[in-house]
Amino acid sequence: MELTELTSALSREMPEVLRWSGALAKRIRGFNIALPGKTSGSHLTDALTLADISVQEILVAALRDRDPIFRQARIEAEEENGDLHLFADDAPCTIALDPIDGTRQYRDHSGNGYAVMLSLRTPDTLHYSLVFLPEMGDHGTWVEAIGERITCGPDNPLRPAREVIDAIPAIEAATRPDSNRIYLIGFQQHDAARALDVTATGLEGVAPDDMPGSIYPLLACGEFGGSLIHSPNIYDFPVSLHIARILGGDAVWVHNGERVHFEELWMDDRADMLRLPGIVACSANPQTLQTLVELARDWSLSRYHD
Repeated sequence: MELTELTSALSREMPEVLRWSGALAKRIRGFNIALPGKTSGSHLTDALTLADISVQEILVAALRDRDPIFRQARIEAEEENGDLHLFADDAPCTIALDPIDGTRQYRDHSGNGYAVMLSLRTPDTLHYSLVFLPEMGDHGTWVEAIGERITCGPDNPLRPAREVIDAIPAIEAATRPDSNRIYLIGFQQHDAARALDVTATGLEGVAPDDMPGSIYPLLACGEFGGSLIHSPNIYDFPVSLHIARILGGDAVWVHNGERVHFEELWMDDRADMLRLPGIVACSANPQTLQTLVELARDWSLSRYHD
């Protein structure tokens, strides 16, 4: 399997699928959609809806049917439904799916920053990321990262999705604003306190309840400078890593400063999702990254303390 061929196929076939999936999510949102399922005790990670299940069914089916090369990759999906067994059990490339990123906000109607997400990675880094936010803007908003190019801009449902993304101007690292706002999540009941710790460094820590929207367009366009996340899951966080690396930054483990890779994952049975271990700092600005590493170097590496 050629990585370039797989990346090209995803960028060609999946934008319209994410657009359709986003339209379904937007429609389902008007109904009673909450489902039981996750028991971590965190309201941020335990939200599960009919939309998560329905959108994942579409994404997996499209990957199954659109191009045989997709079935040569592994699939890591936040939910368990769909024909996941038809994809490779062991392969160098992994397609990660998050059918509804921001499920609590989606379910509770507390904002429009939810997204449908897809990414492609190898054990060391990301190669393709695609995010569609169905209710950001008049017709939705795209974020795509591929090669050295990042685009972030509005959808136009009167044109093919791929054509719309291609017409969005690329974000230039040299002219992108350098924000000091840092997204904090994963510290359980201490998210707000950890955000204050970040603010004390001269940056501005922002806890989940204070986020103005999805981190991915905010990071891509420079309205946020990065994130500090305890044991990030591998269905959504890698897109931030991808954006940061293209812009000249990185994502690193704070306890040793090592560049993040995907060879050491753990299953969080409480939330029923795969995670990276420890605390990860991510920023497009190497100086900001160093500040976050120095701040959080000695913080506890355990996500749960009960």
